[in-house]
Amino acid sequence: MAKRKNVVSTIKLQVAGGQATPAPPVGPVLGQHGVNIGEFVQRFNAETSGRQGLIIPVVISVYSDRSFDFILKSPPAAVLIKKALGMDKAANTPGHETVGIITAEQVQEIVEMKAEDLNAASPEAAARIIEGTARSMGVALEGAMMEGAMMEGEVVEDSGEVVEDSGEVVEDSGEVVEDSGEVVEDSGEVVEDSGEVVEDSGEVVEDSSEGEEH
Repeated sequence: MAKRKNVVSTIKLQVAGGQATPAPPVGPVLGQHGVNIGEFVQRFNAETSGRQGLIIPVVISVYSDRSFDFILKSPPAAVLIKKALGMDKAANTPGHETVGIITAEQVQEIVEMKAEDLNAASPEAAARIIEGTARSMGVALEGAMMEGAMMEGEVVEDSGEVVEDSGEVVEDSGEVVEDSGEVVEDSGEVVEDSGEVVEDSGEVVEDSSEGEEH
């Protein structure tokens, strides 16, 4: 029965797949723990040759005899999202700017790649984790963008109806002006009645003249 090795330290690094070198941060960190740097670089690059340039988390267990083993983890969700969308970097002000749109299919592909490392009770919960990471980067979900556009369209239509109601109020105001015109016409009739009174006064004068002749 092989004797179980005693782990004296655990090192966590993120290294580009197939591109590990003795340069910082790999070399100095491993050197502090007495790990054979050249051996790690060779083994890591061999195991990650199919993921060239992709950032890969690695957990290194260092034993008391300075030998080591390591476990490769899936790339961070943010790295996979940027790769899927061809992005160089995330938004500077997430929530105020959108730098990309991710589809449900792309989210599912990332979930499958990170299935072993995601602490999720179901595929749906895992998808929500990836979607949350995307939003924090300024990446919108395709379905959410469509729903937002539809809601904005409904608001514009409602606003148009309000404008039409305002036009009806203007028409009512015009009717009031017409009523005012009728009042002016009534005033003219009063003037005509006043003229008739003057004519009656003339007739009275004529009657007075006839009395003097008798």
